[in-house]
Amino acid sequence: MNGPWTIEMLARNGEVLHRHRLASLPIRLGRAYDNDFIVDDEYAAPHHAVIEAGPDGELLLRDLDTRNGIVHKGRRVKALALGGDTVVRMGHTSLRVRGADHPVLPELRDRTMHGWEGLLPGAAGTLLTGLVALVVAWLTDRGVYGLERYVQALAIGVGICLLWSALWAFNNRLFGRHARLGRHVFIFGCGVAALVGFRLLAGVLAYAYSWEWLTRYGSHVAVATVAGTIYFHLATVKPQLRRRLRAICAGLALLASGLVLVGNEQRYGRMADELYMSVLLPPEMRASPDAPVADYIGQVGAMRAGIDAERGRKAVEQP
Repeated sequence: MNGPWTIEMLARNGEVLHRHRLASLPIRLGRAYDNDFIVDDEYAAPHHAVIEAGPDGELLLRDLDTRNGIVHKGRRVKALALGGDTVVRMGHTSLRVRGADHPVLPELRDRTMHGWEGLLPGAAGTLLTGLVALVVAWLTDRGVYGLERYVQALAIGVGICLLWSALWAFNNRLFGRHARLGRHVFIFGCGVAALVGFRLLAGVLAYAYSWEWLTRYGSHVAVATVAGTIYFHLATVKPQLRRRLRAICAGLALLASGLVLVGNEQRYGRMADELYMSVLLPPEMRASPDAPVADYIGQVGAMRAGIDAERGRKAVEQP
């Protein structure tokens, strides 16, 4: 490890909080102001340690008989040979020393969409969430509560949006150095709008064209939408891991869909979410032709015959 040397103060997640470059040895570390590197930590001694050249030319960190000592990998050491990735703890302060010849990773390709940060996407996400909350309140309105119902729905929707996004922004600041609250708000708004929009559109199309599979298996689209929303949150926190995050979220979505199918089969004896389409709209919205009465009676007769046969079989099996 060749000089000059850089001492890095690290956070618990490995992020560099402070760097200080020194050109000569020995390097004295501690809380006192006559040190070469001042450790602002009440659990560090005034003169805590010294970095000097070892007998074999390596960089050696030596404890100066302090009360709390030097800790490396959970074990207290008196002296330690330093490498570029060696992290030691003095008191509550984690340090790392690197020489001028320490290799660094190549420049990453910037895939961050900087235009989707700040006030504009945050306002758009909040607006989307508020509109969705008002639409849901309008669809479930029975004319009992009036205006206060819409105000309450709007406040609850925006509050959940901000709370959810703030949690992701905190993780973004912790693991990605930047909060990016506006983008997380926008991602949440788009995810909620996609969920509610598909449910409404699927109900209309299922009723209009008798596409009952849209409502019977709509939960799988909801699972995919939630997985996609979480993926975009994670990709905002760690954009360099996008490929791995896509695979993880896709795998979790497939697992969740499988659990939904198994749960439906165990509870209802069928894999669909519902036996009959539960969406009822005005008859004017029907686009597919009505089934003849004779066909309906025939289907009911076949269903009754099947039920009677199963009932007779169970009666025979009972003692």
